[in-house]
Amino acid sequence: MRALSRSKSDFLDPQRGPILSVRSVVALVLVVLGIAWMAYYYVVVRVDPTAFPAPKPGNPAFMADLENWNYLIGFGLLMVGLFVAAHPSTPLGRNRGVVVTMLTCFLVGLVWICTYYVLTGQHLDKVPVFNDLGQYNLMVGIAFMAVGFAYATRWE
Repeated sequence: MRALSRSKSDFLDPQRGPILSVRSVVALVLVVLGIAWMAYYYVVVRVDPTAFPAPKPGNPAFMADLENWNYLIGFGLLMVGLFVAAHPSTPLGRNRGVVVTMLTCFLVGLVWICTYYVLTGQHLDKVPVFNDLGQYNLMVGIAFMAVGFAYATRWE
């Protein structure tokens, strides 16, 4: 009986906190929605610029009209989801989650920028998403680093 009460108190411990909260669910939904938005645009809606004759864009038509703004929407949802997850009520916003997520965001941003610079020129057109973004790849890398700094402010 005593072991059951301990496990319950461990789950609600203020240092560890609950694994699942409303904020963590919202953050997860935003991240997944952002990735899904970009993947759907790239695979289904986007017209391949190298195809001749150019095929008709996929549906929905509003996504085709947005063109590269779809990446802003997708990466925006992804970054906002990561910012929401930086709150202490989520597992990523406390203890080791802060350090791991901060370093991961810094490294992803650095790798994104380095990959862009290495592939600039003749190889960039073969890499999905990178080929559409061009110079905006730098902004994506810097955005990941900005999210890392948001986590750095939570580090104790």
